[in-house]
Amino acid sequence: MADEKFKVSEVLDRTARSWGDQPAMKVKRDGLWQTTTWKEYREQARMTARGFMKLGLQPGQGIAIIGYNCPQWFLADVGGILASGMPAGIYTTSSAEQCQYIASHSDAAIAVVENTEHLAKFLQVRHELPALKAIVMMWGSSKEPDVYSWEQLLAMGCEVPEAELDARIEAQKPDDVCTLIYTSGTTGNPKGVMISHDNLTWTCTAALPALDIRAGDQCLSYLPLSHVAEQIVSMHGPMLFGGCVWFAESIEALGDNLREVRPNYFLGVPRVWEKIQAKITAAGAQNPPLAKKISAWARKQGLAGGAAEQFGNAKPMLYGLANKLVFSKVREKLGLDRCRMRVTSAAPISRDTLEFFLSLGLPLYEVFGMSECTGPATISTPNLYQTGKAGWALPGTELKIAEDGEICMRGRHVFKGYFKNPAATQETIDADGWLHSGDIGTLDARGLLQITDRKKDLLITAGGENIAPQVLEGELKGIPVVSQAVVVGDARKYLGALLTLDPEKVAQVAAEFGSSATDVHGAAKCDVFKKALQKQIDGVNSKLAQVQTIKRWTVIPGEFTIEGGELTPTMKIKRKVIREKYAEEIEALYV
Repeated sequence: MADEKFKVSEVLDRTARSWGDQPAMKVKRDGLWQTTTWKEYREQARMTARGFMKLGLQPGQGIAIIGYNCPQWFLADVGGILASGMPAGIYTTSSAEQCQYIASHSDAAIAVVENTEHLAKFLQVRHELPALKAIVMMWGSSKEPDVYSWEQLLAMGCEVPEAELDARIEAQKPDDVCTLIYTSGTTGNPKGVMISHDNLTWTCTAALPALDIRAGDQCLSYLPLSHVAEQIVSMHGPMLFGGCVWFAESIEALGDNLREVRPNYFLGVPRVWEKIQAKITAAGAQNPPLAKKISAWARKQGLAGGAAEQFGNAKPMLYGLANKLVFSKVREKLGLDRCRMRVTSAAPISRDTLEFFLSLGLPLYEVFGMSECTGPATISTPNLYQTGKAGWALPGTELKIAEDGEICMRGRHVFKGYFKNPAATQETIDADGWLHSGDIGTLDARGLLQITDRKKDLLITAGGENIAPQVLEGELKGIPVVSQAVVVGDARKYLGALLTLDPEKVAQVAAEFGSSATDVHGAAKCDVFKKALQKQIDGVNSKLAQVQTIKRWTVIPGEFTIEGGELTPTMKIKRKVIREKYAEEIEALYV
């Protein structure tokens, strides 16, 4: 049974038969939660697929999707797979140019956009997308040519016989590529990670039972669906076991929605857990003295209990009392009282945040992975986890540490390669089938992974966004007076930059700025100079996606040099050295 391979359509058909009248999706409209059953989900996905076929989608062509999480996003993605297309999600923060790149690279015949804001991005670059046949709006309508409302798409689906869709599905094989996940590379343009039917269905089959995710479980979808983790957790996972996905109204409404949904499992990027931590801390500060003392006592019990649990030891005798007096009430207020699995992933998380939740009887279970292994490479579970470690190998897969310390994975979760980029594929998957992660780590005696460094330069923000710093640094160095730039922001809530100035140009540029500065030290302290430089940085930011923008920066008085240890002999930036050497300056950017 474990060796069997399934297509996405087969999983959907099976679940619709087994769970037909049970809720598959819930979305709030006009203040009320509206339900779509599994039987309705399948019918609507098939109708969406037939609508795409009517619009001219051919097997192997892309469907670009941009918008916030909602039933139409799921239906566009799954419908695209059923019609033998390749869905390609785009982050909602992406610029028109970034939308154009992904739509063009994925050979998108159709773009599905949430609203007029995202429609405008595609209309702006439509002349550069000759393969694009139509644009479909999830919400609203437009009089622009070849732009259709969701209702029009479904109506067109009625014109395509069911048998034509069945023929396309029949022709699919489990090892066929069925979706593209675009991930930031270090060369500027994102790479299309080719994920097969078997990648998706097998990974869910391996991961979800191990994570104690059960039939009929409820989850809350709010993280970007262009990210593989959210697709596994809220789209393909529930499809496997007949779960129900509730769509958050917005990131701002996440706290309220959590209390309404009370999910059985919850995936949070570090930034989400940090925000919850901040709210709990702020609320605790308002408590009367006695309540504060009880809370402090309970948290000591929680921390000791969590530490004991991680090594199979008995919890303190008074842990149960602390749970009754404090932990249970915190869980209830957060909407996590039914939540068995609280997962943190997509970016490094601070030990402080991990220990904070552990002290409240709410251990967070770390998962490490990447798009190239369909999400999880490791998992942590209540019976095997350790604070600060990223878990153990996904069941049925292999994990090893290479001679240079690089973390490598092998198994049916490993992707098919990068779309239109065989050279990058060969660099990433070796001849023996090992996927090279680009991260450095160690495995302990229990098989738990600890990530110690990043071999590649990719930054991952606290929100889970993958950022290639070289691209942004190149833009910043385009400012005439800037000689060097190093972008920082790994595990942070926004990006910052360390800049050095060209000493040969400072005096002239300062004069143009209206500043009296005559050297780098003077410019670094001059408000007039810094204000003018900020305008030029604003100009760089205007060309970038919101998550890529430089929020704060500082001028380093000297230069990064080989002698100073910041540069390699070939003049490449040594990021780890710079992070350590300028730790104070970097910390000041986040105060």
